[in-house]
Amino acid sequence: MSQTIINLKQIHKKFGPQIVLDDISFQVSLGEIVGLIGPSGAGKSTIIKITLGMEKSDRGQATVFQTIMPNRKLLHQIGYMAQSDALYDSLTAYENLVFFAQMKGVAKQQLVSEIQRVSAVVDLSEYLSKRVGGYSGGMKRRLSLAIALLGNPPLLVLDEPTVGIDPALRRKIWHELTRLKTAGHAILITTHVMDEAELTDRVALLLGGHLIANAAPQVLEAQYQVPTIEDVFLKAEGDLA
Repeated sequence: MSQTIINLKQIHKKFGPQIVLDDISFQVSLGEIVGLIGPSGAGKSTIIKITLGMEKSDRGQATVFQTIMPNRKLLHQIGYMAQSDALYDSLTAYENLVFFAQMKGVAKQQLVSEIQRVSAVVDLSEYLSKRVGGYSGGMKRRLSLAIALLGNPPLLVLDEPTVGIDPALRRKIWHELTRLKTAGHAILITTHVMDEAELTDRVALLLGGHLIANAAPQVLEAQYQVPTIEDVFLKAEGDLA
């Protein structure tokens, strides 16, 4: 049985009078990719922030590596990519990668090879000497993903990682994510791209503050009697309306 890395139990969260998450429970284990999907404002980013200890739930408990977050000692085991890029525009991409690699505890003797590895995954090897302030939005997303991959962390938490990235590179990134999963990593990813949801091992569907589905894509498609996850999403949204 795979080891549970993320464990959310009965998470409840309100912002003012609005209930954003209502009794949310699910897990992410080593060796699987879990796709968190739902319409904008469904609470996907809030779940990620609660998981990482960046937000506090009103009720329930979130643990990572059997530890209640936040816990600075666990940060080097987590590769996190937020929706908003947190980069130093005045530095080059290479300088950004060096800074974050050092923050994540990458050994000095592995620094250059590790930066080369993650840069190749996101096709930025030719642009490492360029200041990030001159990067396009898509290039910044790619650099943020490279930073998340630094140090080969056992857990990746990726919030909309392929927004603004062209289809060919998106395919390459998913090939890398699948390779990491096969190597035993745990991956939690949010996406609006339903084709990407088909590539996950399990889809967690958020609607109206509730987790209304949590199963393999093929299981959900059979359950809803539709051919794709996009159709599952649309049918579930229609049922809830």
